[in-house]
Amino acid sequence: MFEKFFADPSMDFETRSLVGDIHYGAGDIGEMLTAVANVVDGDATSWVAEWRSLAARIQAIGDESLGGGHKVSARNAYLRAAVYYAAANVFVDGTENADAQLSEIFALHRKCFDLHVGLLDPPAIPIAVPYEGGDFPGYLFTPADDGIARPTIILNNGSDAAVTFLWPGLGQPGLHRGYNAVIFDGPGQQSMLFQRGIPFRPDWEAVITPLVDFLSARPEVDSSKIVLYGTSQGGYWVPRAAAFEHRLAAVVADPGVVDVSTKWKDNIPKELVAMLEADDEKGFNAAMTVARSQWGPAMEQEVAWRAKPYGDQPSDYATFKRVEEFRLGDAAKDIRAPVMITDPEGEQFWQGQSKELFGALTGDKVIVPFTKAEGADLHVEPMGRSLLEQRMYDWLDEVLGA
Repeated sequence: MFEKFFADPSMDFETRSLVGDIHYGAGDIGEMLTAVANVVDGDATSWVAEWRSLAARIQAIGDESLGGGHKVSARNAYLRAAVYYAAANVFVDGTENADAQLSEIFALHRKCFDLHVGLLDPPAIPIAVPYEGGDFPGYLFTPADDGIARPTIILNNGSDAAVTFLWPGLGQPGLHRGYNAVIFDGPGQQSMLFQRGIPFRPDWEAVITPLVDFLSARPEVDSSKIVLYGTSQGGYWVPRAAAFEHRLAAVVADPGVVDVSTKWKDNIPKELVAMLEADDEKGFNAAMTVARSQWGPAMEQEVAWRAKPYGDQPSDYATFKRVEEFRLGDAAKDIRAPVMITDPEGEQFWQGQSKELFGALTGDKVIVPFTKAEGADLHVEPMGRSLLEQRMYDWLDEVLGA
C-alpha cells in the first residue's frame, strides 16, 4: 500500500480526507488525483490554484447540466465542486491576498453546496438556530417529506472542516437508515468565522442546547432520539456538551479528546511548554519570536490557519492560554448518554486521549479501534469512512432500538 500522497504532512492528511469521502459522491478519484499530481509538494499557492481551478470546472458542468434540465447530474457536480472549493481554502493562509481569496472561495463553496442540497429529494431545509441574540446556520436533511418524526443525528464538525466533510459520508448514509441528519456551523467554524468573525468557545453546551431546543420543536424530529456525533476537535466539544445537555440519546466522539491543547504543545520545544505552564508570558513570547524567525512558509500557514478560529489574540502566549481552556476535566463523569469513542491506530493529534476519555466515563460506553490493516488508521479514519459509517450506525440502531 502507498505511504504518502505528499511529504508535507498537512497536504497528505487533507488529501486522504478528500479521497476517503468519495463513496457518497463527494469527489471523483480521477479528478482528485489529477489535481494532486499538479500540486507542488508543500506549496500553498499551487494547492489553492489547482483545487480552485478544478472546482470551477466542475461547477461549470453543474451549471450546464442544470440549464439543460439534468437535475441529478447538476446535483452531483455541485457537490463535487463544493468539496473542491473547500479543499482550496484549507491552505489559503499561505497565499498572497489570503483574506480576499478565502472570502471569494468560501462564497463559491457555499453557493455550490446550496445548489446541491436544493436539488435533493426532498431538498434540505436551511435552518437558523437562535443563539445569543442572533443565530447560527445549518441544514436539516430528512429521508422523506412525510411528516413522520424520526431519530435525528447532529453531525458536529471539527476545527476546520467544511459542511461537505460530514454531509455526504455520514449524513446521507443516515438518511438511508431512516435518520434525519443535521449539519451546522458553530462559533469559530466556517461561515460563523469567515463571515461573522465569531471565534471558538470551550463551553459547547451553549451551542448544542439551543440546537436541541430547536430540533425538539420540529415535527420531523423525534425529540427522544436526538444523537450527537463529533469529528476531530468535535471529539472534545461533543462530550463537553453531553456533560450538560442530558436530553441526548447517544453520543459519538471521533476520536475522544480530553485536552485540545496537547496538540499545540507537542509542536513546540519542551522549554517553551515549561514557560507556558509557569505562566512566563514575557519569556514565552520572546522564545516564540525566535522560533518564528526559523519557520518556513508551510509552518507559518499552518499556525495561521489553526490560530484563526481562536480569535484575535494579542500574543502567542495568549493564543496558547486560550487553547488551554479547551479541556474536559471532571465533566466526563456527568455524561449520562451512552457513548461510542473511536480509537484509530496512529492517531497523530491526540494520542491516547480516546482511552483516557473512555476511562473517565462512568456510564454506558464502548471504544472501537480502527486499524491500519483495515485501511482505517489515523485521525478520524480519513480513508476508512465507510467502516466508520457502518460501525457507528449499527451501534446507534442498537442503542436507540431502531
